This record gives sequence, structure tokens and C-alpha cells, in this order.
Amino acid sequence: MLGIGKGKSFDPSVQDPTAKEWRLIERVVMANTNELKRGRRWGIFFKILTFIYLFILMAIFISSSNIGNVEKATGGHTAVIDVQGVIADGKTAGADTVVSSLRAALKHSDTKAVILRINSPGGSPVQSSYIYNEIMRLRGLNPEVPIYSVISDSGASGAYYIAAATQAIYANGASIVGSIGVTAAQFGFEELLNKIGVERRQFTSGEHKAFLDPYAELKPEEKEIFEALLNDVHQQFIDDVKAGRGDRLKFDDKTFSGLFWTGRQALEMGLVDGLKSTSELAREIGFERIVDFTYRPSPLESFASSLGVSMAEALVKITSSNELKLQ
Repeated sequence: MLGIGKGKSFDPSVQDPTAKEWRLIERVVMANTNELKRGRRWGIFFKILTFIYLFILMAIFISSSNIGNVEKATGGHTAVIDVQGVIADGKTAGADTVVSSLRAALKHSDTKAVILRINSPGGSPVQSSYIYNEIMRLRGLNPEVPIYSVISDSGASGAYYIAAATQAIYANGASIVGSIGVTAAQFGFEELLNKIGVERRQFTSGEHKAFLDPYAELKPEEKEIFEALLNDVHQQFIDDVKAGRGDRLKFDDKTFSGLFWTGRQALEMGLVDGLKSTSELAREIGFERIVDFTYRPSPLESFASSLGVSMAEALVKITSSNELKLQ
């Protein structure tokens, strides 16, 4: 039987630890335990700190999100909406953002006038037409709140299309105004392909399905079709400008030719109504206080957008590096 004490087997190579060794072992164990406790406490502290930081960031994102931040009562103000950059779907000067900003400005009970602050070379005729039509509709629904345009550096092409819907257009003497026209351009590579011995193979169903193919010779009848299409869009542009400006326009053979002019020249032609800045116009209206109703992406949206672009660039780099390695 196994026993304790006298019946215990003795191994001379194994010695019982002394009291000093026990104390040493105890100190090591306690030191490790205390270190684990400190690490746990610091871990909890940093987790709480991270949570507070994220909470503050979220509060900032929400508070600075977009046009929902305007004060409830101002005692009367002039609402300003920026139309900047290329007019295109999904851009800050696209129909969705500009129209949403307009509606928000007119919904505010203290908005006494609206100014579109324009600095754009133009863009999509479709987006410009959407904005034009909505301005005309909103003017009819809110006759007591005038809508004006002020062109800063440039109000050309589609940007002027938008401005023509407002009750009056103002510019600086050196602004670029006009360019009432439509353009489309591409390159033709058919002769280059012939020179380098490349055969173009394309299969279509429909006589004009490969219409404006840059790798095929441009057919005279297709050129006429495309020019007719551009002329139709141009005529819509002209009709809307005439409807918006009325008898203020002084017509000549260059008015709708696609040329552009300075603000001072445009004033002589009836394309603008005066030379004023946004602040000057607000003072003249009688409501000097300016409130910005321009829709702007929140910091969170901007971060997500930039993150998406960064990820796309990273993927392109990864793909490119893989291709180089394969070569």
C-alpha cells in the first residue's frame, strides 16, 4: 500500500524546497499575478477610452452631417446654395443635391430669398434641365420667395441653363458667362488600325447598333443623325433660356452660337441683370444675414467615400503588381 510518512519511498536526487525557495516561488507567482491584473485594468481603461473617442466622433459626424443643421429661427435671412464644379449625376452640382438644397431652403420659414452661387463650367444637359424645371416649379409654389443667381468665376453652358430659371442673374464684370451650345467629341482610330495591321471584329444586330464606333469609319448618314440629335438638345436649351430670360435678351446671331462672354459683355447682351456679388445682393434684398443651405457630405460620408477610393487604388496596385510579376 501507498502510505504517508514511513511508507514513503525516498529518492536522494529530489530534495524538498527550503523556506527561502518557497518565498522566491511565491514572489514570482505574485508578481505574475499582479502583472496580469495591471494588464487587465489597462486593457479595460483603453477599451473605455476607445469607446468614448468613437462616441465623440459619432456625435461630431451627426452634428455636422448636412443641410439639417440650419437654425430653427433666424429672424429672416437670405439662403445661399452653392452650385460648384461639373454638373453631373452623383456630384455636388448634380440635380439631386441642388434640388434637395433648394427645397430645404424654401421649407425654412425665415427664408426671405434664395441665391444660387454658381461657379461651374457646365456639364450634363439632362441634370441641368432637371434643375431648371424644378426651379421653375418651386418659383410657382413659392412666389413670395425670389430665387436669384450670382455667377462668380464661371457660369457657362449647363450652369447658365440653371441660372436662366431664376428671377434675376448677377455676375462679376470678369465672370465667364454664356456658352449656350451643346458639344460632343471623340477620336477616330480606323486609319491607325489599318496602318499597324489590326483587324477590327465587331458583331451587332441592328443597322446602327455600332453607331459612333471610334474604330470604324464614320458614315455620312450617321454623322447627320448625331448632328440632328445635338441640334435637338441645343434647341431645348435655347427654348428654356428664352422662357427664363424673356424680353431681357438682346438677340443676335452669336447669342446661341456657343460663344461665351465676360460679365460686363453679358450685361449688354441681356444675359445677366447686373454686376453684384452674393453679399451685395443680400444687402440689396434687405436680409443681409446669409445662411448656407448647400448640401454637403457629412464627415462620415466623406471618410467612407475616400476609404472606397483608397481601397480601389490599392486593388489596382495589387492587380498591377501581380501582372508585373507574371511577366
